[in-house]
Amino acid sequence: MQKFDAIRPFYDAEINENIQKAVNHPMMKALMDFTFPDVDDEVWKEQLRKTHSIRDFQCNFIYQSVQKVLERSSDGLTTSGFENLEKNTAYLFISNHRDIILDTSLLNASLFDHGLVMTASAIGDNLVKKSFLLALSKLNRNFLVQRGLPPRELLQSSKLMSEYIAQLLLRENRSVWIAQREGRTKDGNDATHPGVLKMLAMASDETNLMDYFKKVKIVPVSISYEYDPTDALKMPQLRAEANNQIYIKEKNEDFMTLLSGIMGQKKRIHIHVGDVLYTELDQIAAEFDNSNKQIQALAQVIDDSILNSYKLWPTNYIAYDILNKTDKFSDKYTENEKSLFERRLEIRIDENNPIEMQGFLAMYANPVVNKMKYENV
Repeated sequence: MQKFDAIRPFYDAEINENIQKAVNHPMMKALMDFTFPDVDDEVWKEQLRKTHSIRDFQCNFIYQSVQKVLERSSDGLTTSGFENLEKNTAYLFISNHRDIILDTSLLNASLFDHGLVMTASAIGDNLVKKSFLLALSKLNRNFLVQRGLPPRELLQSSKLMSEYIAQLLLRENRSVWIAQREGRTKDGNDATHPGVLKMLAMASDETNLMDYFKKVKIVPVSISYEYDPTDALKMPQLRAEANNQIYIKEKNEDFMTLLSGIMGQKKRIHIHVGDVLYTELDQIAAEFDNSNKQIQALAQVIDDSILNSYKLWPTNYIAYDILNKTDKFSDKYTENEKSLFERRLEIRIDENNPIEMQGFLAMYANPVVNKMKYENV
């Protein structure tokens, strides 16, 4: 098992020792002051020192932090589909990805609320360069995706991660969350990258790949925020891409995005978990015998599920109408909702910059465009 040491979260036997190291860190104090504003420092420190498992840390502390984030920065979280999942069963959740921390935190809170197995979740090692954030991620059952490696090392790293995910799902009965593509979606277009599925397939011991994907129980997940708290922060990258420039991140950009995602206003949030992919995999296996074609077909099936079940908000319809100079969806929002969105537009972006304006509106409008392919929106 030592081969996973470079990427795995802490084992329960390591939890208390690492909490003892982190308990007096200023960032732990900030997290606990936010979560338990009326509780004396010594009280939460004492409770932390008595914590000996990831589950205890997640349920007694992180779950409470997530509830406080929802209370402070949203108009509430709704869910659908969780009632169709089975208790004590591990699933591979493949999800669209909007926010660095919240996507997985909200999914786990929802799984906990429904009495289901919580996830080990993939996180890019670029996001946990600060030693406290790395420790916190390992306390919260995150495993590391190693970024920026040369091709040969990337192949080895992908194989290791694939084996680790299989170990979690098939031998430890631990659910896993992974994004449908590397990094967060910046433009509102959610699409499953075949490379993610190829990485997952590296651990397959089945003659037919689809039999392996049946074993790991893939559940597509769609998460949508009425307001993306990091929408304005995504503009520089979209602007660079529009100008065919290579985008280079600022020094603390990931950390600032992480904080903005947690504390920025989101209004309403919805998570939908789809059905386990099963008959679809049989159909793919019957139709294609080439593994590349099978993976492309599987990516499409996951996309269909995520886009079909994506919850559209008034902000999505408003952006579509402004972008397309139409009132096609005017029955989906009020004048007040439209003026609030336009106000956000004024504050957050340079309206004299057409690329920025287009990018901001498209980020909200693209989910409508994508959903129109599936139904009469």
